[in-house]
Amino acid sequence: NDIKDLRLAGLLHDIGKIGIDESILRKPGKLTNAEFQEIKKHPVFAANILETIPQMKEIIPAIRHHHERYDGNGYPDGLKDNDIPYFARILSVADTFDAMSSDRPYRAPLPFDMCLLEIKKCSGTQFDPEISDAALKALKKYFTSEKNTKKEKEN
Repeated sequence: NDIKDLRLAGLLHDIGKIGIDESILRKPGKLTNAEFQEIKKHPVFAANILETIPQMKEIIPAIRHHHERYDGNGYPDGLKDNDIPYFARILSVADTFDAMSSDRPYRAPLPFDMCLLEIKKCSGTQFDPEISDAALKALKKYFTSEKNTKKEKEN
């Protein structure tokens, strides 16, 4: 059930962006402070949307807090360390990896190794160190395995 809940939280974590102006979401350049303040509302919007659905109650904390930082400098509530729900700490690393490795209006995807370095660099500040270490191991294993599978198919 935990894996199912975490997967569902991963799929729905940004649903609150439907409450954010499209021009901000698709802006090709740097956001202004006011625009960034608007973006920062999306986790609360998402929690508000999902709280009306009883079956979603287990995943709401992960979605509401996926932008909290391990050092307490995140949003929306400035939670830190283990006060951040466990699934939110996992989702934070996954969301950041996805953001870095995906094409965005304001930049091309970052190379895999650069994404890993950034996760490692932010361990203990942005991310729970145990979760970032586990994520780094899993990502390296997954992408190494994926490369080998592609090579085998080519041969």
